[in-house]
Amino acid sequence: MNAIESLMEKKGKFDYILLETTGLADPGNLAPLFWMDEGLGSTIYLDGIVTLVDAKNILRSLDDPAGKVEGHEEHDSHGPVMTTAHVQISHADVVVVNKSDLVSEEELQAVKSRIESINGLAKIHVTSQGVIPKLEGFLLDLHAYDSIEELGRTNLGHSHLDQTISTLSIALPALTDAQVEAVDAWLRSVLWENELPGHSGTNGTRFEIHRLKGRLVLDNGEEKMVQGVREVFEIFENTGTTSSKEAGHGRGKMVLIGRYLADFDFQSSLLNLVDRAR
Repeated sequence: MNAIESLMEKKGKFDYILLETTGLADPGNLAPLFWMDEGLGSTIYLDGIVTLVDAKNILRSLDDPAGKVEGHEEHDSHGPVMTTAHVQISHADVVVVNKSDLVSEEELQAVKSRIESINGLAKIHVTSQGVIPKLEGFLLDLHAYDSIEELGRTNLGHSHLDQTISTLSIALPALTDAQVEAVDAWLRSVLWENELPGHSGTNGTRFEIHRLKGRLVLDNGEEKMVQGVREVFEIFENTGTTSSKEAGHGRGKMVLIGRYLADFDFQSSLLNLVDRAR
């Protein structure tokens, strides 16, 4: 972060910065630095995270114990192995599935379904030899952290193809201001304390939230957006063009992407807390 800030001071203003990490990097460690830096008065902000997937080999990578993420041994002893591929897909706003020419249509669909089961929020672009129709809107200028249009998808959180990391969708009613504060408190407990209100846990299992996004519809017609990466989250006014009537019919939605989500009743926990705050 300091190096990039220094570069901008010395050389002037850049149109766009594309940061390519190494193949073994965990984007969850980097994303909050850039996303939250905008609030510190910086001209740098996080536009989005793009993950490149090899269509020919991704399924093997997801199932390969050799790709296990370090630091998760305590979880892997009693659950599916979480690989680097899982982590990089779970944090992505866009997934580019390349080398589609090396697989059949059936194999390609299996790859796409597996990716969607891990991350139901990400946009998927299928390419061959890295050819895309344009950069803007595909790899650049994503505005992933000030957009909630993908929350209108009807199939979020229903796939169970991958037991390691999954997407969970929770429908929310119109909320009062007090209930929005309850949602904020719930997020702080889940993301900061790793505790699910009203849930005692499952055999010592600890869940992990990698990414979250939400729309909160208030009873006065206003809307708020929720964005989060790991333990960092923000609730702010929705100034975009997508209305609740268009995307959610007056109802809100919270979408979580993470590990061991099926072992906990996130929906009951959140809805009970919201109901008590009415």
